[in-house]
Amino acid sequence: MSGSELRDVIAIYREKARKAEMLGIVNEYEVYQRKALIAESYLVNPDDITVGKVYRMIGTEDAYFKVERVKGVFAWGFRLNGEAYEEGIPLSLLQLDQ
Repeated sequence: MSGSELRDVIAIYREKARKAEMLGIVNEYEVYQRKALIAESYLVNPDDITVGKVYRMIGTEDAYFKVERVKGVFAWGFRLNGEAYEEGIPLSLLQLDQ
């Protein structure tokens, strides 16, 4: 998909999530939010992510993530001051330096 096609799909997912939220269907809202988040990750260049670097996480207050490796559209590593297990998060959750 091209960047514009991905943006169109993201907009569709966001609209569906908004409608589900208005109807009070929480699980459907969460599914569409997650789909939009994954789609946004395809717009992030994995080469812009530096292994070993600590990134601030978007959407969470004072949460940081240390990247151990990048595979596809996910960064694998550990949350700072979090659980001691490795997890994968979508690249779109990482605050990249502008």
